[in-house]
Amino acid sequence: MRYLVTGGTGFLGRAVLARLLAREDCEAVYALVRRGSVDKLRRRTREMDGADKLVTVTGDLTAERLGLSDETVIDLAGQVDEVLHLGAVYDVTADDAANRAANVDGTRHVVAVTAEIGARCLHHVSSVAVAGEHVGVFTEDDFDLGQEFGNPYHETKFAAEKIVREESTTPWRVYRPAIVVGDSQTGEMDKIDGPYYLMGAISALGRLPGFLRVPAPELGATNIVPVDYVADAMVRLVHTPDLDGRAFHLVSPRPQPLSEIYNALAGPLGAPKLLPVLPAPVGKALTRAAEGLGATSAGGSARDIALAEFDIPPEVLPHLTFPCVYTAEATVEALDGLTPPEFGDYAPVLVQYWREHLDPNRARRRRPGPPLLGRRVVITGASSGIGRETALKVARNGGVPLLVARRTEELEHVKAEIEREGGQAHVYSCDITDGESVDALVKAMLADHAGPDTGIDMLVNNAGRSIRRSVKLELDRFHDFERTMAINYFGALRLTLALLPHMIERRFGHIVDISSIGVQTGPPRFSAYVASKAALDAWARIVATEVIGDGVTFTTIHMPLVRTPMIAPTRIYDAFPTSSPEEAADMVVHALVDRPKHVGTALGTFGAVSANLAPRLVDVVMHVAYRVFPESSAAREGTDEKTPGEDRALEAGPLSRGAQAFARLLPGVHW
Repeated sequence: MRYLVTGGTGFLGRAVLARLLAREDCEAVYALVRRGSVDKLRRRTREMDGADKLVTVTGDLTAERLGLSDETVIDLAGQVDEVLHLGAVYDVTADDAANRAANVDGTRHVVAVTAEIGARCLHHVSSVAVAGEHVGVFTEDDFDLGQEFGNPYHETKFAAEKIVREESTTPWRVYRPAIVVGDSQTGEMDKIDGPYYLMGAISALGRLPGFLRVPAPELGATNIVPVDYVADAMVRLVHTPDLDGRAFHLVSPRPQPLSEIYNALAGPLGAPKLLPVLPAPVGKALTRAAEGLGATSAGGSARDIALAEFDIPPEVLPHLTFPCVYTAEATVEALDGLTPPEFGDYAPVLVQYWREHLDPNRARRRRPGPPLLGRRVVITGASSGIGRETALKVARNGGVPLLVARRTEELEHVKAEIEREGGQAHVYSCDITDGESVDALVKAMLADHAGPDTGIDMLVNNAGRSIRRSVKLELDRFHDFERTMAINYFGALRLTLALLPHMIERRFGHIVDISSIGVQTGPPRFSAYVASKAALDAWARIVATEVIGDGVTFTTIHMPLVRTPMIAPTRIYDAFPTSSPEEAADMVVHALVDRPKHVGTALGTFGAVSANLAPRLVDVVMHVAYRVFPESSAAREGTDEKTPGEDRALEAGPLSRGAQAFARLLPGVHW
């Protein structure tokens, strides 16, 4: 037996190809494939039994004569016994032009070439969609009952089958599958379609107790079959004699209520199940009423927003149920009793495959084990202080820190310490104030860590610069503001923007911005520093509202004063109560694990509230603080130190009693 197959790169096509190639009586399978898809077909079939019998034929379904040369047609003439036409657009969301080019024009071209090469029979894969909006029973012998069509896909599948019936001079057989889902044994599926559109919404309901039963009207019935059944049935019918001129319904022998499909999926997804309390006619009436509400501006907007959040195309909703019942008695008889398994029996396998390979939100799911297990976390300023301690704690919680700083040697020390504790980390040298350096960093990280099921999960914008200088001493030092903005705002922004496309594509990402308690309290002498941190806060607050639907979230940490190398040159801080880098790192890990909107201190929150409730009083208090804390010598002299901090030591001598009082009453504030 020798076959010519169209649509071999498609999901059903690959399943049929595998079964044809495995047959002992198969001599060759000629697979029509576009030039750009030849390698894809070979990759997908190289492990199949009998793959050496596959012959690729370069062509195009939408082109006249399938785009085949005279020489190719001559070579195929007399060499092909059966033509299996599976090539088509199987997508209710595709537009009319795409459907007509593949489904209508493509079928007409296949009919013509089948006759030209002298094949024995044309096997055309149609669809139960040919029934359109017909209400009632639709048998294997039915075709044109004057039915209407509400979708280009349905209409063009009808037109394609009509071409086969009326224009083919070659004997033909027609196969009408119902909604085809994944393999009933492996769950394998190639795309989100049909009931798969519901899985995201059902999975979201998994946050509710699974034992709940939700009363709901029955909305109608659908018809679903697994791909392995369709492929098995079709190949068996292709090789059964005396069936020419007939159509076969590859469907579930009984209609499947939508509540039954939902409940079969809800079980393995941990969601509450439905308890149908109203019959289908009542449910359909309620659905029509809801559609009327959706036609209004407000109702339509609410519906569209809800559908968009779960990535459900609006075109899918009207086709979740079928208005007619498809009989299959003659098909079952021809198949010698072969019928599809019950959907509930293989739904758990479909769900498992969807969760592992198709769930667009799979990257954001929590994993068993340590809270950050396998998460790749980019940490800037990771060579010392808060960044170093955060990296150690991320690794201890199962994460993989990607260490970023300018000083590679110090990063290597942090990496070695993590590895001694049994963790893993990666080092990347980068100056985040340099655009080219950031571009190279992101390119390297994605090359090292972006794969089918891996990627950059989180980013901690920790690197920063602090300047303590009053505005009277900054009147001719505009570069103080430029330098703080360069790293605290533009540097963090540049890196975040570079990673956002990757996070949006994976539909998961979490960004932690290390801000300052100074943004909440407004301490004097930190106008350059606090303004740069406030800029990042405002940007993140707005962008978070835009990308939350893509699974990307932000946490802002208003960090209190932490004893790190950055504050060491400001000697007055020696007398201040401060947090340790370890305590600060605990705040960052909390932000990574629990992903709250904000992390801070009670004092910071009090400062932010006070600034709104009593702004003039806060000004007075902060002016007193400005008076009691002296300027640093570096600030007065206008010198720039090559140190992590910006200030030289203050003059010797104890703090005034007023300064000591501020330090005790408002611990953690930068004075």
